[in-house]
Amino acid sequence: MSLPSASREPAGEPDDYLERRKLRRGSAGWLLLTGLGVAYVVSGDYSGWNFGLAEGGFGGLAIAMVLMGVMYTCMVFALAELSSVLPTAGGGYGFARRALGPWGGFLTGTAILIEYVLAPAAISIFIGDYVESLGLFGLESGWPVYLACFIVFIGIHLWGVGEALRFSFVVTGVAVAALVVFALAALPEFDASSLDDIPVDSSALGASSWLPMGLLGIWAAFPFGMWFFLGVEGVPLAAEETREPARTLPRAIRWSMGILVVLALMTFFTAAGARGSNAIQDAGNPLVEALQPDGEATVLSRIVNYAGLAGLIASFFSLIYAGSRQLFALSRAGYLPRFLSLTSSRRAPYLGLVVPGAIGFALAASTGNGARMLNIAVFGATISYALMSLSHIVLRRREPELPRPYRTPGGVLTSSVALVLACAALVATFLVDVTAAFIALAVYVVALAYFGLYSRKHLVAKAPEEEFAALAAAEAELARD
Repeated sequence: MSLPSASREPAGEPDDYLERRKLRRGSAGWLLLTGLGVAYVVSGDYSGWNFGLAEGGFGGLAIAMVLMGVMYTCMVFALAELSSVLPTAGGGYGFARRALGPWGGFLTGTAILIEYVLAPAAISIFIGDYVESLGLFGLESGWPVYLACFIVFIGIHLWGVGEALRFSFVVTGVAVAALVVFALAALPEFDASSLDDIPVDSSALGASSWLPMGLLGIWAAFPFGMWFFLGVEGVPLAAEETREPARTLPRAIRWSMGILVVLALMTFFTAAGARGSNAIQDAGNPLVEALQPDGEATVLSRIVNYAGLAGLIASFFSLIYAGSRQLFALSRAGYLPRFLSLTSSRRAPYLGLVVPGAIGFALAASTGNGARMLNIAVFGATISYALMSLSHIVLRRREPELPRPYRTPGGVLTSSVALVLACAALVATFLVDVTAAFIALAVYVVALAYFGLYSRKHLVAKAPEEEFAALAAAEAELARD
């Protein structure tokens, strides 16, 4: 029996192909992976989410945060199941490859790459802004700071995955501890009347003090509600470097999401209630603003300011890791140029780290527009969420007997909720920044042209994701016979 043509390996592939593309196995347990999941997201607690107050007011952003929290919760439960079935470095791309075929896998992997290449570029700009505002070493925000970020933190990743994850865990711990300190400091100043103090647009449908921009403001706030959770879906990308991935990944994903929900509620309510939604809606550092009612810096506000920098570093660092593993998996399977998946003697995908880093630095240095790059990243993320949720539904329907060490509570109903909300969030990106959405769409079109004209005919059958797909096709053919 022959393999499907899209998965057939071209002749002349060396016998050591996978040996030269091997990651260091067993480097992470559930605790480090939980830290990784929180690290992806923690910078979003310090800034960015508050711009949603300008789109929907406190009530609109609160509803958007709850709905996006439901979307992420449903999605991570689905991903927990999928990662226990297919524990490979491909993560979401690997799940979609099994469920939706090569085109579905590439669509998903490309969307994830857009997210994980653009987000670090944006965060490097925010790090530069923090360095300048804190007066560190007399530096100003600009390309030297961005370059230093990429060189230093990519260097740590090249050192080894175990060292990288431990570094990320420590920095994330500092950032999370500071969020708790912030909440305790802001709580005595909490005033419920400050939550809905944004002026009401009386011309908006359904406008009120809680929904000053009306009902449409809820939808427009979706992308900002995502900031409290954006990136947690990257945990399965560590599958091939994890001990007992079928058991460890679901546990880490669930714990990460639980911690993020607590941090989101704590940060959102205390920040808005301490200073007022109107005062922080346009602030680059809303938590610091919330602790400075008179505009004068305090000891606590300085601590939170430094911790905000730690949060940015944690997210920047972990997103570089996620992007490199997604690129590694797509390259190893032939969807992208294969040389990008070569690994070093320390089992780090060195080109998978350096090439996205170079692209990210170039974007940061040439544009300086972190907000737009993050909006592009959100566009890619929402596409991948829809496709990963759909993959769970398809695999449950098509392969009900597939061994599942972990099963999603609620089954396809859970992933269907995630699918619907992801599609709604995708449309909402056009409400916030239509230019960013079309830029992401253009990148998508170019990538799909490359896949359609070239790489789909040069996939590598021995790559794990392709082997899974070939085995599934063989089993289906035997069942029909």
